[in-house]
Amino acid sequence: MSDFLKHALGLSERLYYGNGMADWLLAAAAGVGVWGALSLVRRLVGARRERLLGPEHPLTLRLFAHLAAKTRQFTLLAAAVLAAAAFLTLPERLDRAVDRGVGLLILLQAGLWAGHAVRFYLAVKARDDHADRTLAGSLDIIGFVSRLLIWSLVVLLALENFGVNISALLAGLGVGGVAVALALQNILGDLFASLSIALDKPFVVGDTLTIDTFTGTVQQVGIKTTRLRSETGEQIVLSNADILKSRVRNFGRAEEQRALATLRVAYTTPAEALERIPRALEAVVRAQANARFERCHLTRLGESAVIYELSYFVREPAKNSLLDLQHAVNLAVIQEFRKLGVEFALPAQQVVVRQ
Repeated sequence: MSDFLKHALGLSERLYYGNGMADWLLAAAAGVGVWGALSLVRRLVGARRERLLGPEHPLTLRLFAHLAAKTRQFTLLAAAVLAAAAFLTLPERLDRAVDRGVGLLILLQAGLWAGHAVRFYLAVKARDDHADRTLAGSLDIIGFVSRLLIWSLVVLLALENFGVNISALLAGLGVGGVAVALALQNILGDLFASLSIALDKPFVVGDTLTIDTFTGTVQQVGIKTTRLRSETGEQIVLSNADILKSRVRNFGRAEEQRALATLRVAYTTPAEALERIPRALEAVVRAQANARFERCHLTRLGESAVIYELSYFVREPAKNSLLDLQHAVNLAVIQEFRKLGVEFALPAQQVVVRQ
């Protein structure tokens, strides 16, 4: 037998951490094989990611493609080390260190996957329901709370993996949590109020609200505050908890919005013209494409005028402005009164002086 073969056999029989050279070579081959296979799968999925994310594919397949592209290199390393360790008999201390290291990397990747899955689902839901606008104000809130819960669970499992007694830790956190909750009750109140707004959806971004004495359009629903833009241009910042305690008038959900006009007609108007006024005003309102006529009546006889009330609605006020409709109706009323020879009554007061 040659010296080279004797040297090779000696190396194969030599033990390194309780394993021969052949065991280490087999473990290295397994690790490299697993690394290469997973890297190939990740590369193939990444190359077809854009096609797999199309809406024609099932949601599960789209989610798999998205998460595969978000898989980190350290996860492939952890899988390779785990596969290699299966072919080796390591000392207890080293084996425990490998298990903890691999477990920590897997937990970290699981947290990243869970966070990406939540964001992916919310993005798909918002894109599918883009016309509804209901998720516009709640995506950030739901995403924040979801990530907070996910990473809290990951930290607890990581501590347990390193041998920390999380039961005692949870008990201590419970006592400390009560103290923190008392100190931050206002902030937590706004946080839970934002969750209530996100889930119950009393209003969404773009709705016009009247809250107590404030009126404006919703710009953003945050974790602590909701921001409105008023008609005069300034931004109104309101606490979420205060909003839930207030009476909120949401004009963005109105299917129709009413306009009530009071018309003062002179007493000198002929009776025939007074009778024709309701029908003429009804025709004026019905001539508008986005209006719905309700009523027109001579409601009372004032001190210096005959008083009519004209009531009508604008359809879909979110798309059609009530002010634009009132503008068109008012101009048409003036023109119609001139055709009928009807004059508006001016405020007047007669004073009689007796000597």
